[in-house]
Amino acid sequence: MFKELRARQYQIEMLHHAQAILRHDMGSAAKEIESVLQGLTIPIEELVRGGGGEGQVTQRMRKALTELGWAGHSFEVKKIIDGEERESITHAVDHVKRFDGGTFALEIEWNNKDPFFDRDLENFKRLHADGAISIGCIITRGETLHEAMEGLFENFAAHRKITSIDQLPDYCRPTERQQKMYLAAAERHKSFARGWADAFVGDKFGEATTHWRKLQERVKRGVGNPCPLLLIGIPAGVVQLEK
Repeated sequence: MFKELRARQYQIEMLHHAQAILRHDMGSAAKEIESVLQGLTIPIEELVRGGGGEGQVTQRMRKALTELGWAGHSFEVKKIIDGEERESITHAVDHVKRFDGGTFALEIEWNNKDPFFDRDLENFKRLHADGAISIGCIITRGETLHEAMEGLFENFAAHRKITSIDQLPDYCRPTERQQKMYLAAAERHKSFARGWADAFVGDKFGEATTHWRKLQERVKRGVGNPCPLLLIGIPAGVVQLEK
């Protein structure tokens, strides 16, 4: 299962009987997810232009999933006592698809604030407990990609011979705060490429954002347990450095 993704160094983890569910009840779900991710590439310019938030890479994944029928859905859970509604809670999930073997919920956390992992995992837990979903999935930056970020951006600047802030507007438009930060880092590192990469990554893709290690911290603490989970980390190898 997920042979092609593993060959491309994707991190794949299945928890709480998720592997058995995917293998025996929802094999087509695994194939569809793999089809979306196995050809994924991210030009380095997209990361520079997009910075934080939902960039083009997330939009492409969302579009591919939506075309396969993985639509956004809001689950409404109501508590009714003697015909009177006492409580109503809504859980919104970005991608949901119903298969013959059950319902699959999926979230993409490319570069959000890491508490969003808590939200996603707790949503999955509640929805699974209520019988609304069979399995939940989170796709995020893998460990190799997160750790390679600074080197990728330094190589980007060096390859394009970017040696000053004046050359950055061709790719991104830093604010006054960011310009000061980049210049200070360049002075500290005695290299504009290295300093800019260090400051840019710290500002846009820092430790407090969504990436594999932060996700692992949650699941090891039992967040989301006992909902069956599929966790996928996108590797550094998907980033294209050349134009």
